Amino acid sequence: MNKTLEHKIHYYFGNNKKLSKPEFVLAIKKDFPSWSGNTINMYLSQLKKEGIIHNTSRGIYELGSSEKFKPMITPSLKKIYNRIHKDYPFVNYCVWNTSWINDLMRHQPFKTYTVIEVEKEAVEQIFNSFNDNFKNVYLNPDEEIFDRYISYADDVIIIKNLISEAPIETTDKVSIPTLEKLLVDMLIDDRLFAAQQGEIDFIFKTALQKYPLNRLKMKRYAMRRNREHELENIFNIISAK
Repeated sequence: MNKTLEHKIHYYFGNNKKLSKPEFVLAIKKDFPSWSGNTINMYLSQLKKEGIIHNTSRGIYELGSSEKFKPMITPSLKKIYNRIHKDYPFVNYCVWNTSWINDLMRHQPFKTYTVIEVEKEAVEQIFNSFNDNFKNVYLNPDEEIFDRYISYADDVIIIKNLISEAPIETTDKVSIPTLEKLLVDMLIDDRLFAAQQGEIDFIFKTALQKYPLNRLKMKRYAMRRNREHELENIFNIISAK
């Protein structure tokens, strides 16, 4: 990363919250006239990766937060991850806990769940393995199962199908969902995210203010889950406030 460019980013934005790509490129060209379009695109891509800027929509940039979403991966969660990796090293999966959303909420939930998302072909095998060794393990639970059993149980493990091409990443050598994925899933799984349903607008707004979210990534994933319209409505509601 060119440190001189990095130090000029806030100057380019000035009092503007957003810059179009042509405006951004023009500002950079004034300070670095010898740079080609490919060089500028390379630096813009690096700035996005580092969370210094992010795309709010195609061709529109905002200054990003410097704080990256990095949830706490507990020893028990890491143990679950390593167990799956040892027995099923070639399976795509991720692990997480619903408590990761708590710092985006006004009211804290009484219950949290450990969630394992696994590619469809291996989900039954992994469920059987965990069901033999852990209590309160549920596979793709429906509303009735939540109401009858999960709501009254402690230390619940929920195993779900992992949507293909879902945005996941590796943190501390553990595969976890990105915050973009969790936010979109919150619009869909109203049982798993029951405690968050009354605060969705607030959670999205807080997440956008606190972390450098990639809206294009969210939109692509929402399209895969047929929730693009709902996601766009949330963005419109937040922008109007």
